[in-house]
Amino acid sequence: MITYPNIDPVLVSIGPLTIRWYGLAYLIGILTAMVYLRSVLAYALGLSRDQQTSLMTTVLIGIILGGRIGYILFYDIIYFWHNPFQIIAIWNGGMSYHGGGIGAMVALFVFSSVHHVSFKKLLDCLAIGATFGVFFGRMANFINGELYGRITDVSWAMVFPAGGPLPRHPSQLYEAFFEGVVVFVILRVILKYIDLKPGQLFGIYWLCYATFRFVIEFFREPDHHIGLLWGGLSMGQILCLVMGIGGVVMYHWFGKLDQKKTSKKSAFKKEMRCDADE
Repeated sequence: MITYPNIDPVLVSIGPLTIRWYGLAYLIGILTAMVYLRSVLAYALGLSRDQQTSLMTTVLIGIILGGRIGYILFYDIIYFWHNPFQIIAIWNGGMSYHGGGIGAMVALFVFSSVHHVSFKKLLDCLAIGATFGVFFGRMANFINGELYGRITDVSWAMVFPAGGPLPRHPSQLYEAFFEGVVVFVILRVILKYIDLKPGQLFGIYWLCYATFRFVIEFFREPDHHIGLLWGGLSMGQILCLVMGIGGVVMYHWFGKLDQKKTSKKSAFKKEMRCDADE
């Protein structure tokens, strides 16, 4: 058994100002994704620095609103119905990845409409960028000691402060590695060796994330107020089934769309496939 590090979830506290790892993870995830994709956003998509900043802000708002609304609707609608003032208390936790993903997509659609940028190409950028957010987000969950795994006797198990006296799977680390690092590597390899049409990479991302998350949910403790649902599956697994099917549908749908080959499209593919960014 490995000793849980028990890191303070509050990074800095100065008077009324409190900066938590949980909130900081969202910002770091988006910033690192923007830095990694800067050449694609600037050269292939033609976004200025101001537009890139606007994109980051728009996506951040979409993730926060979507993540919170998704959590309320998917996981605890009865509680929030009776405690409406708790809806804005996101500092207490309670964000849905699936809701945040939908929120990010809506944000990209709004941005693409306002700035006249390809929505499908923005989705492909989101696919790559989302892996950074997943990694940092799950690491923040680990620091907070939340979303821990089920009871186990494996040698790397940990006793989480909020999980009782028995050792559990560090499922947050499983998710950070597989849903963040491994999915990123898969997407990069696919970009390098397979010719895709705009939007297809996002469909692949959905399928990959849903597959890994579905499997890891068997090691993650179900939400206590929900438990296991249809077929002994968790809410997260049910949402991943829908997400995985959606990924397959998007991949084939975007693949059938008639796309004109332009120099800008070729530049986009070249930038997305480069092995290392400056």
